[in-house]
Amino acid sequence: MKRIYLFLLLLVSMQWACSKLDEVPQSFVVADQFYRNEGEATAAVTAVYRKLYESGQSIYNSLFQIGVEMATDDYEAGPRARNAHVRAISGLTHDASNDRMQELWRQSYSAINASNVAIDKIGAMDAGRINETVRQRLINEAKFLRALHYFNLVRWFGGVPIVIKETPSLSEDALYVAKATEDEVYNQIIEDLKSAEQLPAWKSYGAADIGRATSGAAKSLLAKVYLTKKDWPNAVQKSKEVIDSEGYDLFPEFADVFAVAKKNGIEHIFSAQFLGNAGYQGNSLASRSAPADIPGINGDYADALHWEGNLYQSFTANDARRQVTFVSQMVSPVDGKLYTLTRPQFHKYYDEAVVGNQSQSSKNLPIIRYAEVLLIYAEALNEQNGAPNTQAYWAIDKVRARARIATLQSVAPSLNQAQFRDSVFQERRKELVFEYQRWFDLSRRGAEYYVSTLKAAGKTQAAPRHIHFPTPQRELDLNPKLKQHPDWINY
Repeated sequence: MKRIYLFLLLLVSMQWACSKLDEVPQSFVVADQFYRNEGEATAAVTAVYRKLYESGQSIYNSLFQIGVEMATDDYEAGPRARNAHVRAISGLTHDASNDRMQELWRQSYSAINASNVAIDKIGAMDAGRINETVRQRLINEAKFLRALHYFNLVRWFGGVPIVIKETPSLSEDALYVAKATEDEVYNQIIEDLKSAEQLPAWKSYGAADIGRATSGAAKSLLAKVYLTKKDWPNAVQKSKEVIDSEGYDLFPEFADVFAVAKKNGIEHIFSAQFLGNAGYQGNSLASRSAPADIPGINGDYADALHWEGNLYQSFTANDARRQVTFVSQMVSPVDGKLYTLTRPQFHKYYDEAVVGNQSQSSKNLPIIRYAEVLLIYAEALNEQNGAPNTQAYWAIDKVRARARIATLQSVAPSLNQAQFRDSVFQERRKELVFEYQRWFDLSRRGAEYYVSTLKAAGKTQAAPRHIHFPTPQRELDLNPKLKQHPDWINY
């Protein structure tokens, strides 16, 4: 994928550099000059993947962390976080002028537009220029990515504009689109993911295509969409399909999930792909996984655990996830001394291969993995049946067994629906720390739950409106058809 991306970048750069001044101006001339063969079509879709993580503050790099996770009970702006917008999110005093909200919106629609262009242009290619099987695969990959971005947008902002065609011009009619309802956005997401279910299984991809979307990724994301919509029967069905037929499983050890040597392995259903060398963007969470006060480690305390949120304390001492997720002591590569930290620090993405330059980390970031599918299955079964059954206990206990903690069945075999629901959410919190799930989990349980959880963690500014983000003010100013989310009017 990296070779294809470089080819695309070079070609697009050449096209801009070689433009003639006497050409008739066109809004999107580059796309019209591209898509001449199968290789260029593949390169175009590869470039859409890159929009997930292409820079140090792209969506699935640090932007998700500083723009979303800050607004939870797990995370807060640390002593070196001087940016007022980041600190506002951490303190829940953000508003529509916040530049992180603007970037979440802008980058998502940039990626959606790239998906739309790819879908339209590849669909229009002559049969002689592309194999039909490859055409359909590439279109469905782009639809999967479009669905992922719309899924994020509708959870962040509520109803948002739906744009599923290439923008043909820069006219007002083409650019100004009103918000759709949340149901309409979800219907589009589901439609795209049902198409993406036709993608190849993950084991059928060759080495050059590892990391692309698969049928299992589409089914897993669809299960998560249904879970978010509280469509329990469909959430059960789709997660069960993944469990029964896609060939995924848990790694034997929790640490394997984040090991560079185990990237794109049996548990990784879909991940943001990082390659921190040769000019590529590394995983910036690695820097946030390294202490700043140990010689030679070069970490970043711009972000910090929210200690009052009791995240670290929620792990039992024998939980195998605790020693992977956090660190209390480290040996300096400079002086060889063992340093003890004042408090445990987040450590999940620390990359031992680039000790002195964590910004070049090649650790992937899981967007959805098999452990989460098991927890989706457990939660949906409990909600559908009004209480946990044997299969619900099996699913959550498979995750707990890997963590080397007692099975829920053995310590609490007769939980009611509400108790089991809380157990699943607690398990999600510990299993998926800083995998960009916590804010979504808090918000989907509703305003009362979000507010009470954040206030219990000491974030006293929490209010019902915080289960959504405000529509960015810049977008409201640019597009007269947009209206502010009802939760954020007058704020």
